[in-house]
Amino acid sequence: MIVPPTCRMKRFVLGLSVAASLWMVATAVSAGPDALPRSDPSSVGLSATRLDEATELLRRHVAEKKVAGVVAAVARRGKLAYLEAAGVQDLEARTPMTDRSIFRIYSMTKAVTAAAAMMLWEQGRFRLDDPVSKYLPEFKSVTVLASETGSTRPPSRDITIQDLMLHTSGLNHRTSDIYRRAQVRSRSLALPRFVADIVRVPLMEDPGTRYRYSESTTVLGRLIEIWSGRPLDEFLRERVFGPLAMVDTGFWVSPEQRNRLATVYTGQTGALGPIELEAVPFTERPALLEGAVGLVSTVPDYLRFCQMLLSRGTLDGTRLLRGETVDMMTVNRLPDPFVKSRRGQLGWGLGNVEIVTDPGALDYGASRGEYGWNGSAGTIFWVDPALEMVTIVMTQSSPANPDSLWQRFKTLVHGSIVR
Repeated sequence: MIVPPTCRMKRFVLGLSVAASLWMVATAVSAGPDALPRSDPSSVGLSATRLDEATELLRRHVAEKKVAGVVAAVARRGKLAYLEAAGVQDLEARTPMTDRSIFRIYSMTKAVTAAAAMMLWEQGRFRLDDPVSKYLPEFKSVTVLASETGSTRPPSRDITIQDLMLHTSGLNHRTSDIYRRAQVRSRSLALPRFVADIVRVPLMEDPGTRYRYSESTTVLGRLIEIWSGRPLDEFLRERVFGPLAMVDTGFWVSPEQRNRLATVYTGQTGALGPIELEAVPFTERPALLEGAVGLVSTVPDYLRFCQMLLSRGTLDGTRLLRGETVDMMTVNRLPDPFVKSRRGQLGWGLGNVEIVTDPGALDYGASRGEYGWNGSAGTIFWVDPALEMVTIVMTQSSPANPDSLWQRFKTLVHGSIVR
């Protein structure tokens, strides 16, 4: 069919209008303040050429449809040396991914919750060896699964606050079959109901006998409410997000933020398709303020949280934690047998972070004592005290790490260090 010249012109003008609109969106949304002072990579000992290779890796993942979009940042010596976005937030709308795009950070929430708890520990609100049942009486009735037939028995000892932080409580993961069958967790349930639900299900083993990644941190979030006398979202907003100027971090996105929330995609069907991970989406205020997996954030916001940890509790003249407390949070506290169960080179700290104990055994560039964690929808962070460096990658993908994006990016960043 021959298209009349007037129609072709209208299409051309429409195309220009759409392109201009996308450019305006990207420009307007990217206009937020930098998370840290900007710096040329070379001034903080990084190679711009190697960082360009890292950018090309991100772009290839987008071009090859492994992810729809991605944002990554690298800070060193307190300066922002690298911040790049590639691809789109939403394939249908073609909204560009920008440094202000908002992500479901899932288990990266845990480090924030742990930091909040340790702020209250500094105030003497609890001891690490306190039994959880001291503050949550529901835990006095908890039992341990004794056999495959479902019989139970009393635990050998109480679950302590430290057990919650180190995932040695005997509690299970939110996606475990036993929790799914018992309907322990839903974003439609408030925290007190969640606590009542989780103690109905037996522990998988006695407290302190095994590392088992779990819902412990959501229980810790409920304890923060009890210790502080404030709802968890209010406490985090007033004591963490506000002081750190984390303006886009919270348990849901407001109507004004919705155009910046990235869509989660899965490529398991051979092509990227949207997937909703929750019955109550992150565009709605949840009943469950979930300290384990509930937050949304941006790369600049989370970079400020990481820099606070790297600076041993302080940022821009504001102190959230004592330096000694951060040191306690970011060293391995697991016994050697538990570390071996975690691949042998990765410990765990009170800050709900993974600690590198043997960098030579890893398949990506890392330093001994480096710490961080990831989220099940495609986000990850690393804090490296030895190199004074923070690295963050955020996408929205299920599975979370397609084609080893995290390790490949981290290796290129590690290789960019020249001094």
